[in-house]
Amino acid sequence: MTHPNNYTFAEEIAEKGLEAIPEMMRVLINNAMQVERSRYLQAEQYERTKDRKGHANGFKPKTIQTRIGNITFAVPQVREGGFYPSALEKGLRSERALTITLAEMYVQGVSTRKVKTITEQLCGIEVSATQVSRATAQLDEVLQEWRERPLGEISYLFVDARYEKIREAGQVRDAAVLVASGITPEGERQILGVSVSLSEHETHWKAFLKSLKERGLHGIKLIISDDHEGLGAARRAVFGGIPWQRCQFHLQQNAGAYLPRQSMRLEVAADIRAIFNAPDRKTAEELLQSAIQKYAISAPRLSSWLENNLFEGFLVFDFPLEHRRTIRTTNSLERINKEIRRRTRVVGVFPNQASCLRLVSALLMETCEEWQIGKHFCTGKFMNS
Repeated sequence: MTHPNNYTFAEEIAEKGLEAIPEMMRVLINNAMQVERSRYLQAEQYERTKDRKGHANGFKPKTIQTRIGNITFAVPQVREGGFYPSALEKGLRSERALTITLAEMYVQGVSTRKVKTITEQLCGIEVSATQVSRATAQLDEVLQEWRERPLGEISYLFVDARYEKIREAGQVRDAAVLVASGITPEGERQILGVSVSLSEHETHWKAFLKSLKERGLHGIKLIISDDHEGLGAARRAVFGGIPWQRCQFHLQQNAGAYLPRQSMRLEVAADIRAIFNAPDRKTAEELLQSAIQKYAISAPRLSSWLENNLFEGFLVFDFPLEHRRTIRTTNSLERINKEIRRRTRVVGVFPNQASCLRLVSALLMETCEEWQIGKHFCTGKFMNS
C-alpha cells in the first residue's frame, strides 16, 4: 500500500472544506509513522548505513474508527518485526476500548439502544443498532486472528489457569481459562495464547500447549507455572525435556495446608522465603535440609511436604541472577488474572464458552499491545541455546 509524501492541504481545504479533515489527518499520521520507522531503523528509505537495525517492508492498511469517521492508515512494516508506530497508540486504545465495551455489554444482555447511548457517551462515536448486532461477529474474527497468529522464539514461558462460571445445558459449570505469556530473548513480554474449555484438565492443557507449538513457539529454556491438575503430564508430552520451575509464591501458599497450628504461619513463611532468596542452589538446599529437620517433630506433615515439594522451585538458580526475580513466580500472569477477574465478576455466569473466550481475549489482546509499546521486562544476557 502506498500513500503520497507531498500534499497541498490548502488546495484540498479550498475544494472540500471541512470534509477534507479526515484526509489531512490520514496524510499527517502516515508521514509521522514513516518518520518513526526511519528513526527505529536508523536509516531512511533505501539508505545504506552500517547503523541500520532492520529493513522496511512496505505498508499494511488499518482502519481506525475516530471522532471524524473511519480513516484507513498505511501502517509501516518492518521485515524483522518488533516495530509498531506510537502515532496510532491512542487510536488503537480507543478502538479496543470500544470493542471491549461492546463485548462486555453483549455478554450481559444489554439492549442495543443502551449500547448505542453508552458508546456515544464513552467514545464520542455514534453506533447504530445494526453496528451493535454485527459487533460480535466482527470482534470474533479479529480475536480469532490474534489468537492464531504465528509465534516465534520465547526464552521463558509462563502458563496459568483460572475458572469462570459457564452455563452449559441448563447447568452452571466451571470452565478453565488457560493463559500463556512469554519473554523473548530480547526481554520483551508477550501474551501468547488463551483457551476456554469445560474438558478434562489434562486434555485441555495438552491441546493448549500443542496449539502454541504448532503456531511456531520454540526456543523455550524454562516453563514457569503452578502445579495445576493435568498440566504436568501435558507439559511432559508436548515440551518434554524443557526444565520446569514451580511458582515459588504458590509453593509458599501451599505450605499453609500442612501447618499443625496457624500460629506457625509467619515463622514457616519466613523460613521458606529465606530458602528461595538464597544466593545460590547449594545454599538453598542447605537451608531446606535445616527446615526439614527443624519441623520433623513439631510439624511432621509439613517437614515431609517440604522435602517432597520445595525443590521444584529451585530451577531458577540455574539461570542468570538478573532474571531470577522475574522467572521465579507467575506473578506477571496473576496480575493479568486479577484484571480479568475484575471484568468478569460483573458478568457472573457466562451464557456459553464463546462469550467467555470473547471477553477474555479482548482484554488480553489489549494487554499484549500495551506491552509491545512498553519497556523491556527482563534485562541482562540470556543463556545460550
